[in-house]
Amino acid sequence: MTIQSINVRNQFRGAIKEIIEGPVLSEVDVQTASGIVTSVITTRSVKELQLKVGTEVVAFVKSTEVSIATL
Repeated sequence: MTIQSINVRNQFRGAIKEIIEGPVLSEVDVQTASGIVTSVITTRSVKELQLKVGTEVVAFVKSTEVSIATL
């Protein structure tokens, strides 16, 4: 599957800034031009994709709901 074949409109190019690995899930922070995008993915996926700090990636954001709160 290529990036062009994925039907997600919100794509952010960036580099991995930090990975916090857990036994099952990991938190991956991606530094983009617009700021940091954080993803929670399986630790297995982190290993299979060979993700490391500094790796250039594309963060795909697809959401059915966006919540807003006042400050």
